[in-house]
Amino acid sequence: MPQDIRKQDVPAVADRIDRDILAYLQHDARISNKELAAKVGLAPSSCLARVRRLERVGALLGYHAEVDPRVYGVTLEALVAVRLERHARAAISGFEKHAVTLPEVRGIYHLTGANDYLVHVAVRDAEHLREFILAAFSTRPEVAHLETSLIFSHRRNPAFGIIPFGTGNAGRPTG
Repeated sequence: MPQDIRKQDVPAVADRIDRDILAYLQHDARISNKELAAKVGLAPSSCLARVRRLERVGALLGYHAEVDPRVYGVTLEALVAVRLERHARAAISGFEKHAVTLPEVRGIYHLTGANDYLVHVAVRDAEHLREFILAAFSTRPEVAHLETSLIFSHRRNPAFGIIPFGTGNAGRPTG
């Protein structure tokens, strides 16, 4: 499912229980429905119905497993800043369609500012990075400038989106 926030309606999260369900699932997507129900104060059947509704309305986009990239022989990650030659809709669309098909690309971000895109790539080593950038990006007619930054480390924030409401720690999973 594309993550273009401009084109998607914001799904309605009805109440505190919905927010708590999302917070617990974001913290641990493998939590059992029975345990989740107990934590949010619902019967398991009611909890499962809410989770399915949150999936159906698009508030819960999916689940993932975080895999160590070294399992695939990936020892180097980088961010490639891309500046396009022109900002025509066709150039933007063509670059995006191309970039998302490349297996080395982990994510693509369309930006404002000096660069138009930031592309997160994962490769075997420095030579693979060099060859990948030359073949995948420098040959594209819409690309005017590339700048690569190596990633030394990366940490994902497991609590993204969990915003406390009012006073206390509402919206944050405990235990």
